[in-house]
Amino acid sequence: MWFDEAVIYQIYPLGLCGAPKENDGVRTPRILRLLDWVDHIKRLGADTVLLNPVFDSDRHGYDTRDYFTVDPRLGSDEDLAQVCRTFHQAGIRVMLDGVFNHVGRGFWAFQEVQKKKWDSPYRDWFHLSFDGDTEYHDGFWYEGWEGHNELVKLNLWNPAVIEHQFNAIRSWVERFGIDGLRLDVAYCLPPEYLKRLRAFAQGLKPDFVLMGETLHGDYNRWMGPELCHSVTNYECYKGLWSSFNSRNMFEIGHSLARQFGPEQWTLYQGAHLLSFLDNHDVDRIASRLTDRNHLAPAYGLMFGMPGVPAVYYGSEWGLEGRKGPDSDDALRPALERPEWNQLTEHIAKLAAAKRNSPALCYGGYRNVVLTNRQIIFERKCEQERVLVAVNGDSQPYTAHFDAGCGLAWDLISGEKHDFGGGSELPPYSVRFWKMER
Repeated sequence: MWFDEAVIYQIYPLGLCGAPKENDGVRTPRILRLLDWVDHIKRLGADTVLLNPVFDSDRHGYDTRDYFTVDPRLGSDEDLAQVCRTFHQAGIRVMLDGVFNHVGRGFWAFQEVQKKKWDSPYRDWFHLSFDGDTEYHDGFWYEGWEGHNELVKLNLWNPAVIEHQFNAIRSWVERFGIDGLRLDVAYCLPPEYLKRLRAFAQGLKPDFVLMGETLHGDYNRWMGPELCHSVTNYECYKGLWSSFNSRNMFEIGHSLARQFGPEQWTLYQGAHLLSFLDNHDVDRIASRLTDRNHLAPAYGLMFGMPGVPAVYYGSEWGLEGRKGPDSDDALRPALERPEWNQLTEHIAKLAAAKRNSPALCYGGYRNVVLTNRQIIFERKCEQERVLVAVNGDSQPYTAHFDAGCGLAWDLISGEKHDFGGGSELPPYSVRFWKMER
């Protein structure tokens, strides 16, 4: 499947395009700003763009009002269609954010319940009781997502709700030609719902991808032949930055071996989880790392490990941003135009190496060298064998190990490498050594 070889570029459109925090109802074609980013995304080496919520919502996009209409703060349906056409013409696939567990209080069916109470034909679209109330004093109690009552939980056991959502997805494919969905809080979606969605989506497009947001636990609960194709790898997200900060590469090495290693009990052999250093919900990697020199090797580690790498807009040139106590605004800034620097160039080379390497896309995982500040692991498939070598130290490091051959070529720089006499890694470096057969 195309997703298994993809490089994702993630954009939070309401943020990047400078939309007001509250939905003012004024239709403004801000989403057309993304047209200025197409060449940058292509140059970076990404072949898929993931757009976080774009449909009509109360505030931040995850509080949907209408699944069928683009948020007026971003523009019209035709504006989004133009953006998607331009991405597709550039050879870039488009995934949208599907928010199906809950909606906003401005969702049209919920407003009908507010008006008509028990006489509303939509009362069973939600988990509610007319014997209680909430802080909003609607005259009834309802279940909100994880206690947040501005996010009204949908009754996904109601066939009418499922039909409404599936009709919306069909319209997204027909109007915008999308290639897949990120499923918001997929860990909250019943497996029965995911199975129906998978079957439905496959009927729309045989290669339509479902990538679910999951946090912790066994990802096989939400990922499989009848469920999501992929899920977010939050377990390794933490190790990707804390292994550098704590000078403990054993953390990420053991996590990767547990997930993808050669042992029979390994959890996700052959799976293609979404790898990321940051996103719209967590601190920017440049703010999370205590030493900015670790940015380049951290991206190298992410692109070299099993999974589908994702880059969050702005982070490719080292943009900083920390999650606030009550706000994610600093993570989702408005940006006029993309920038390009040494880190961006480095990521572009990593993306090219990943995309053109069968081993980096499909190979297994085996730790070869593991120290506090260095990690070398093997990615091997039938076609090729690649060693990913990362040095997180400020000093050069010489690794002595049996490489199984004498020569290799670095997929990042194209330089020849001789394993005789040890392999020296410069400070804060990463190498993708493709082994000579």
